[in-house]
Amino acid sequence: MSLKKAYILIFIILLIDQISKIYIKTHFVLGEEVVVFNWFKILFIENEGMAWGTQIPGSYGKIILTLFRLVAVTGIAYWLWDAVKKQSSNFLIVAIALIFAGAFGNIIDSVFYGVFFDDSYHTVATLFSDKPYGKLFYGKVVDLFYFPIWEGNLPSWLPFWGGKFFTFFNAIFNVADFAISTGVGILIVFNKKAFAKTQESESI
Repeated sequence: MSLKKAYILIFIILLIDQISKIYIKTHFVLGEEVVVFNWFKILFIENEGMAWGTQIPGSYGKIILTLFRLVAVTGIAYWLWDAVKKQSSNFLIVAIALIFAGAFGNIIDSVFYGVFFDDSYHTVATLFSDKPYGKLFYGKVVDLFYFPIWEGNLPSWLPFWGGKFFTFFNAIFNVADFAISTGVGILIVFNKKAFAKTQESESI
């Protein structure tokens, strides 16, 4: 795969990611939910940390996390350029492009959303507001897809969790997160093809 095609893939993912996030921010109040199916909901939340809501404690935790993301995405960009230059497998190039697009999509939220939007608490946010909710590098990542495939109390005979209420799958994520997960999944499932020394004739 050429670098141009990788850029097109990245652009498409970023476009879908940002359009979906901006739509949610400008049409939903924080915590608002739309039930599409019992097992699929649109639920607007904001994530101040990494995946699964993980946060770095302290007043500088947010800026440290954002700077770490910027360093990481720079490394991923070089990895993509190097993989294309070496004519690596299409599996590897697509995977890296997906991971880069996802990481960059969430970086846009972290860096700019704090100065682009006002608060979403009890009201719908305004894009390019005169009263933004934060400042540069202190934005919150928008999450919206929720798939509670199964909810209920676990059997009482189970150790530790028996009788407790459980939701599978309880993560709330966005298009960028999905792109990252898909890229990592390709690297795991197609490991041998992704890291082949020469480009294979087959493509994905």
